[in-house]
Amino acid sequence: MISVLIALCLMIGFSVQSETTAQVSFRHLNIASPINPVTALFIAEQVSIANQNNDPAILIQLDTPGGLDTAMREIIQAELNSTIPVIVYVAPQGARAASAGTLIALAADFAVMAPGTNIGAAHPVAIGAGNQSDNAMMEKVENDAAAYARSLAQKRGRNQDWAEQAILESASISAQEALDLSVIDLIADNTEHLLKQLDGYKYIRDGKALTLSVDGADLNRIEMNWRQKVLNALSNPNIAYMLMMLGIIGIFFEVSQPGVVLPGAIGAIAILLAIFAFSSLPINYVGVLLILLAIVLLILEVKVISYGMLSVGGIISMAFGSLMLIDSSEPYLQLSKAVIAATVTVSAGFFLLATGMVIKTQRRPITSGQEGMAGEIGEAIEPIYATGRVFVHGEYWQAHSDVLIPAGAQIEVIRVMDGLQLKVKTCETISSVEKTESEED
Repeated sequence: MISVLIALCLMIGFSVQSETTAQVSFRHLNIASPINPVTALFIAEQVSIANQNNDPAILIQLDTPGGLDTAMREIIQAELNSTIPVIVYVAPQGARAASAGTLIALAADFAVMAPGTNIGAAHPVAIGAGNQSDNAMMEKVENDAAAYARSLAQKRGRNQDWAEQAILESASISAQEALDLSVIDLIADNTEHLLKQLDGYKYIRDGKALTLSVDGADLNRIEMNWRQKVLNALSNPNIAYMLMMLGIIGIFFEVSQPGVVLPGAIGAIAILLAIFAFSSLPINYVGVLLILLAIVLLILEVKVISYGMLSVGGIISMAFGSLMLIDSSEPYLQLSKAVIAATVTVSAGFFLLATGMVIKTQRRPITSGQEGMAGEIGEAIEPIYATGRVFVHGEYWQAHSDVLIPAGAQIEVIRVMDGLQLKVKTCETISSVEKTESEED
């Protein structure tokens, strides 16, 4: 009996040990987008959680064309202050770690690339027109970025000279070249190959050499939550641009048709979301002003007789403003020409349609109030010479006529006089006068 109990205890112990081993895992983040504030917040948050959980490591799979300097530095600070090792894996095949991605890879404890990937081209991009003061500022930015890259490479024991060339000369190299130049640590075909190679590698923490142990560990794929995904999508310049135009159209519709409410509410929300998106994009405010000028010109078309010239000017201003809106030479930050053409066409068509409807409404004859009584047909209830009563539009009115109108005759309202008295004339008189004039002709 005792031997049976001992055997059961041993079996339970082995099962608990195997379950514990199988439960060892660490976070796997997949970043396949430009580096923006949302991406930086997501990575920094996950690195912090991984440190709190004392995970064996954290893996950041990277495929990025670059991004904002402030967002990049936030990610690098999270890497450098992490107590657990950070692995940056440039993958899948065909991916890249360009611009900001280069420095993020340099700052990792272990930098790994898949075959067919590249790294580099980290030269800072100027925003705005180039003059002497701007050139002096750009020189400072370049020197600062070069020193930052050298310090990261030095801390991680990587090629400092190439790190500086990536900044100052936009140097870009393949995965094999990066391995030969000691820019990265390994080349791995996939994550399984990566973990197998990294197991047992040394890394430095607080001056001490530690060993990375990932034998039997599983990768726990972590994705952005729905809120982060929405905010990350808003950072796309094309989406930000369309949100701005949607907001302008919604607010214009609410102003031109007060009381509808829904277009105004949607427009206000779209404008606020566009402002959030523009905070992470290099916006040229001349482009914004040109778009606002286009809206003003299209609205003025309602008030000013310009025979369409204001509308043409508004469409041209909107097109040039859209082309100038994003001030960057980076392809991933530029607006799509197709999106601009489609948005300008649809927006201009909407404004012209709305303006045409307003002008048509203004030119329509008044059908209510005192002005709307002119031209109404009624009947004389009693003989009218100076005054008398008529029945018009379902109501009895006091009327005045310069000529005698017999009772029962059809009358037409000329206008409403003081005291709500109608000035009228007979329809028969009008017909006879028109007939006489036609016979004379």
